[in-house]
Amino acid sequence: MNTKTSEGIKRISDHPIVSREEWVKARKELLKNEKEFTRLRDRLSQQRRDLPWAKVEKEYIFDSPKGKETLADLFEERSQLVVYHFMFAPD
Repeated sequence: MNTKTSEGIKRISDHPIVSREEWVKARKELLKNEKEFTRLRDRLSQQRRDLPWAKVEKEYIFDSPKGKETLADLFEERSQLVVYHFMFAPD
């Protein structure tokens, strides 16, 4: 059986087999890196939440099941709206 890695194809039989002590040491190192990554991701997520807001001043009109509606109409009495902007290729 083969697995694909960033370096290419690696055979399962090539995977190192170690003692329990070596595995525990490697696992603790991985755990340290995972925790570091989690803290970094948490900081990055906080930076995203801390981004300044932009006021929508343009009067957008949308076709809805109820007919023509503004952005405010679409979201009724809600005071805040989070928008994620995705851009796709024309095709």
